[in-house]
Amino acid sequence: MNQESTITYSKVNQDVIRMLDKPTAKWWSLFIFDLLVLSFGLMCFIYQIYSGLGVTGYRHPVFWAVYITNFVFWVGIAHSGTLISAILYLFRARFRMSIYRISEAMTVFAVLTAGLFPIIHLGRPWYFYWLLPYPNQRQLWVNFSSPLMWDVFAVGTYLTVSSVFFFVGMIPDIAAIRDRVKEVPRKILYSVLSLGWKGSAWEWGHYTRAYFYLAAFATPLVISVHSVVSWDFAMANVPGWHSTIFPPYFVAGAIFSGLAMVITLVVPIRKIFHLEEFITIANFEGMAKMIILTSLIVTYAYVVEVFMAWYSGNPYEWGQFIYRMKGDYALFYWIMIFCNSVVPLLLWFKKVRTNIKALFIISLFINIGMWFERFNIIVISLSHEFEPGAWGLYRVSWVELGITAGAFAWFFMFILIFIKTLPALSISEIKEIIPAPTREVKAK
Repeated sequence: MNQESTITYSKVNQDVIRMLDKPTAKWWSLFIFDLLVLSFGLMCFIYQIYSGLGVTGYRHPVFWAVYITNFVFWVGIAHSGTLISAILYLFRARFRMSIYRISEAMTVFAVLTAGLFPIIHLGRPWYFYWLLPYPNQRQLWVNFSSPLMWDVFAVGTYLTVSSVFFFVGMIPDIAAIRDRVKEVPRKILYSVLSLGWKGSAWEWGHYTRAYFYLAAFATPLVISVHSVVSWDFAMANVPGWHSTIFPPYFVAGAIFSGLAMVITLVVPIRKIFHLEEFITIANFEGMAKMIILTSLIVTYAYVVEVFMAWYSGNPYEWGQFIYRMKGDYALFYWIMIFCNSVVPLLLWFKKVRTNIKALFIISLFINIGMWFERFNIIVISLSHEFEPGAWGLYRVSWVELGITAGAFAWFFMFILIFIKTLPALSISEIKEIIPAPTREVKAK
């Protein structure tokens, strides 16, 4: 926001709360279409339960495929929300203030989406609670040595902390909405959610300390959660997986893909609700610069992977990477390289970084590239292990594609509901960056 801005405190309240007005016909059209896609995904899942996992493309030796790819993809998407809302908050990065609420919501909804896929992946999903360590009459206990068990704790912890962080940050804004709305049901709802917030100095003091502590507590989760996910692979003795570079590689890739998804979400929301005064070019340029950094880290990891496979002299490791580049799935490998390493180089140019349409298109390429990265890591490594007699090809089935489409609809369903029920922008933090002259003029 520049010094010539005419934004006032009153305008901030009005424009943010205006987003919660009665849904328009366009919103209902999007929501109904989203529910139709979600229903199709649910029907595919029911069909899979009824018929068994044989309706998927699982074939020896590939028994981790699209479902686990989606799991890793959505866990990665969730990470930039914590980065923008927590880590950049600790560093007092001003460009985050207008976008962090949307990124926080994206974090919670992406984790809720990711958590579905380990269950969908099970042959008997109704026994998913066996993964949880709880006293039971069977006197059985979970295997804590299994990396898959680590996911239960990592993702569960991440969802809990992210949800609390998300809710606590909204309390002052929910109170502002409570004081504006007139419909009795909404008044009651926001009164409950605002926890009796009055805006006193005592409340603000405790709120800022609590938010700071939660931000500090959430920050290590960015590193720990996706490191744990990477250990699902790195702990296995599979060519292309057994690597110490996986934790930093996965964390950088997670932040990279998450930032792209934030842009993918923020651009249409900014356009539809006319939020150009709040979500400025500076906000997008800040994210674009972070995408450049994480893209370079991911590209470095790609190069190091290939170099170490060659330098190690291990024929299985080197054969794995030759197969990725020249084998049956070579097209997917080069899509990954193009989308994640080549396309983001355009962001070095300021004209591209400050062009909203270009940023949106680049973010879509990155989302596609990061999905294929997880596919390459999982499927190609499993299909081309040690023994040539055990090699095999995986072909995705329509059931898996339907469930994947349903998962995206599940995620966007929450986003559509969120922007019409809760403040998508932080009223309190936007007011912090309003230029001082505007405040004085308004006061007079």
